[in-house]
Amino acid sequence: MTARPFAHLDTSLVETYRRVMRVFVANKQRFVVHLRPEDVAEALRQDGGPPLGEDAVDAALKSLTGWVNLRSSPDTGRVTTVEDFNRPRHLYQLSREGEAAERALEVYEQEIGRRGELQAVALEDIRVRLRALRDLPEHPDPAVVHNLLLELMGRLDSLAANAGAFMSGLQRTIELQDVDEEAFLAYKDRLIVYLERFVSELVVKQHDIGSTLQALPTGRVAVLLALAAEREASDAAPEGTASGNAPGTGDVEAGEPVMTVSVGEKLALWESRWSGLWSWFVGGRSHPSQSDLLRTRARKAIPDLLATISVLQERRAGRSDRSADFRTLARWFAEAPTEQDAHRLWRAAFGLSTARHLTAESDSEPADVPAATSWADAPEVKVSARLRATGQYAKRGPKKRVRDRSAERRLLAEEIADEREQIESARRALATGRPVLLSELGKLDRREFRLFLRLLGDALAAGPSDPSDPSGTVRTRTSDGSLEVTLRPCDGLAEIVTEDGVLRGPEHEITIVDLSVPRPADPAEAAR
Repeated sequence: MTARPFAHLDTSLVETYRRVMRVFVANKQRFVVHLRPEDVAEALRQDGGPPLGEDAVDAALKSLTGWVNLRSSPDTGRVTTVEDFNRPRHLYQLSREGEAAERALEVYEQEIGRRGELQAVALEDIRVRLRALRDLPEHPDPAVVHNLLLELMGRLDSLAANAGAFMSGLQRTIELQDVDEEAFLAYKDRLIVYLERFVSELVVKQHDIGSTLQALPTGRVAVLLALAAEREASDAAPEGTASGNAPGTGDVEAGEPVMTVSVGEKLALWESRWSGLWSWFVGGRSHPSQSDLLRTRARKAIPDLLATISVLQERRAGRSDRSADFRTLARWFAEAPTEQDAHRLWRAAFGLSTARHLTAESDSEPADVPAATSWADAPEVKVSARLRATGQYAKRGPKKRVRDRSAERRLLAEEIADEREQIESARRALATGRPVLLSELGKLDRREFRLFLRLLGDALAAGPSDPSDPSGTVRTRTSDGSLEVTLRPCDGLAEIVTEDGVLRGPEHEITIVDLSVPRPADPAEAAR
């Protein structure tokens, strides 16, 4: 019969099968080997699950027996009549395959639910037991050596497993995977303090443990490991006989029990464990120790956590991030009234337009084709054979001589000077330093009117200099600090005549002062 101990996990009655298997595992821990169907039914009534009838329990036991999770044997212990003998009764016990499957499932559930922790206490336990091994007498008690090594390796296994689970969970927290943001923000400070405390403990204890390991002579370590291996091998259970299924028995007499595990195998196992302890706290020449890697990762996790906290705070404050931008853009696409609007939104968001930059022959005029025209509908474009063959349109040969553009630069300089002179003329016409009504400015040319509008806009945007002043006088300066404008409201309507029309608005008194021009000294102050 082919064993399929995990087949019950892929059925609709998986919860029933798991409950039945847990009953057998719990009874085996109490050294109860065989169970009758009524014993299983009674245990299921007390496990807090939904009730099951006797027929359902019998069907589950038969299915599990067919998958070799359980083994059945005839129950003849309570036969009192011929009818009882003819009625099929069975005793069920947990098979090796079923027990192994349950242990595997238990380990799986423990690892999935493992929270992980950085065990600073385990570091102290390892340090104490290493010192105890170092201080043993020359001929130690094998039981003491064995127990110390078992405790040492057990603490190391727990430290490594929990540290790996904790750092894995911490990385998921940093990446905000399946994390309750509110809970994370609530305990973030304790988490950072926890990491800092472990790192400080690891720095001190790692140095002490590494020094103790390096101080132990290699020969002394070999003796201690050999004592532990011999003690374990002496307790190994016999299996088979020299004439049975134990191969390689040599000259052992027939019927004599044979040890299935030799001292050499146990010693190799202990040497491997000791090598793991060494690599954890000392390391090698070409690679750092595991404790160094753990310390580096724990230290790096602190700034990573602070960065994650900053991201969460930004989200809580409503600041935008890339994911929020893309979600908003997706909503805009979904709300676009037409397909053409969606295309315009695409080009505006990503700057990806149709390819109309292909270089053609210099003597061919490009067709005036709208950008939305499909390539299939657009007129053909002749492409140079050189461009198809070499990927370059330019002809090979000497480069063209640099063109003399001194005349163009001279013309540009003259235009800039003329424009500057016109602007200065407008400044001189407006920046008189005297108060004048808008209606008295006279006719303004285009450059003077453009400067006037800019100054008027700056003054109106600045607002009153003193809110408590009932006159509403505005005093401000231009962005370059060269002109000061004072604007005071007046009664009436002003008209400003320009070359392009008439500007009408509320009357104001305006004073424009050119601060870049030195003002003449006051005669009274000069005489004083």
